[in-house]
Amino acid sequence: MSQPPARNVWKAVLTNFINSLRPRQIRGNLVGSDYFGNKFYEIPADPSIGKRKASRWFEPPKKDDFQQEMPAEWEAWLRGRRKEPPTDDEVMRNYALMQTKKKNAIAVDAKGGKMTPMEKGMETFPKRPEFEMIPGQKQDK
Repeated sequence: MSQPPARNVWKAVLTNFINSLRPRQIRGNLVGSDYFGNKFYEIPADPSIGKRKASRWFEPPKKDDFQQEMPAEWEAWLRGRRKEPPTDDEVMRNYALMQTKKKNAIAVDAKGGKMTPMEKGMETFPKRPEFEMIPGQKQDK
């Protein structure tokens, strides 16, 4: 049986010291911005120097405002739940959907916020008088 080669600790220490003196990227690459004025930056991962994850952050338009708003797509990118940053088209589409939901919520609130009560029974799907159960046929009451 042959013995495994001995570890050279001083070589590892010297190599790590020399690698620590190499210049590193400090300023991030601008990836995009959102409609609130936030700017998003990233320093990509570099496995050759032991950096496995990308560094991501944002700069708000007002530095002292701690009530920052941010689109959900950008937050998911910052937290690493998605690899690619969101496109402007995707963010604006979701913003339009959010505005529609706000209008609908105001309309429901104007009606008093009351929904039609559901019938009780053994059904797994609620029956509501304002909706058709079979398309094109009126519902029996």
